Amino acid sequence: MSTKTQLLITGVTGNISALTNSISGFIGGTILDKLMKHPAFSSYEITALLRSSEKAEKLRKLGIGAVVGSHNDEMLVESLAANADVVVATADADNVTAMKATLKGLKQRYTATGIVPTFIHTSGVAVLADKEIGNRASETIFDDTNLEQIEALPDTAMHRNVDLLLVNADVEGRSRVLKINSTITGYIKSYILLPAVWTKEIQNAKSVYDLTAFFGRAALTRGRSGMVGGGKNKFGNVHVDDTADLYILVLDATRKGVLIGHGREGYYFVESGEHTMYEPAKAIGEVLVAQGLAKEAEPSAFTQEEIQKYLHGISIFGSNCRSQANRARSIGWKPRYTKEDFLSSVRIDTKTQAAAWVSLVKKSNETPATLEHTGN
Repeated sequence: MSTKTQLLITGVTGNISALTNSISGFIGGTILDKLMKHPAFSSYEITALLRSSEKAEKLRKLGIGAVVGSHNDEMLVESLAANADVVVATADADNVTAMKATLKGLKQRYTATGIVPTFIHTSGVAVLADKEIGNRASETIFDDTNLEQIEALPDTAMHRNVDLLLVNADVEGRSRVLKINSTITGYIKSYILLPAVWTKEIQNAKSVYDLTAFFGRAALTRGRSGMVGGGKNKFGNVHVDDTADLYILVLDATRKGVLIGHGREGYYFVESGEHTMYEPAKAIGEVLVAQGLAKEAEPSAFTQEEIQKYLHGISIFGSNCRSQANRARSIGWKPRYTKEDFLSSVRIDTKTQAAAWVSLVKKSNETPATLEHTGN
């Protein structure tokens, strides 16, 4: 039996290169890349669950165990978790099936070993979303050290049902009085990380996750950048590299036996600043004007029909999701990237998207106004 710490990671996506011994892309891939370069890497035996056979083979060449399968395969997920000392979940913040199967497996691990496993889960600040429609910046800023504020969130908030399953597993077996004591745990120690809007690295070029996929496509199709309402609502922003650094800090603390907040006290917001939604919309507009794809850089408000068409009816883009990563900073997290870096990423991503758009228009011989773009 291996004496190494058994670590299961989900959601490893991005570019995997055996040639450069590196992984780039989303959160899971960036975490794994940092782990491979970490001085304590040899103390872990890592298994990654992913869907792609091709990427699994690439991971194996890097010395990472890889299992091809679905997070919805309850028996598979349970089995993998039952053999894990640490789980790092970055695949899907809202997958109840995967969460329950993972917890079931970790409970078996705890029963078999008597050692409390670590579960680091990726949630998101959408859990903080209010009901604004872009016309006001809320004065409410959520602090991850304020338990009363976090526990007042409605159970119906986005991601909340999955987050609560995790927290309840951490406190299971404790009396209500003892729940406030982080030195006492259930059958797992849970750490919930809630990244703000983040950027990612793809082939050494910064790219914004989701934001330009929705807003860039909309701007190119309608011929002008758009926003929900007046775009006055505020979101946090953080780079995926900074985000992954926090995961490594949490892993290091648990590996060394350093007591940090978990369970009820285990919420970690991940932000390095914030922006109004007007700001990236304006950045997109400026790029399109410079590329000759729009006449006006100033974004205009989406109609209700456009919100349904371009944003799939997702109202969160008009909501405030304001957070302060005080708990994260208290354990030594020091993000390097700023709001200016975030907006620079928006511009770079928009240029890339615009180039693909122009190519698509030329090939189709249709005009931007009539072509339904499905890029990015």
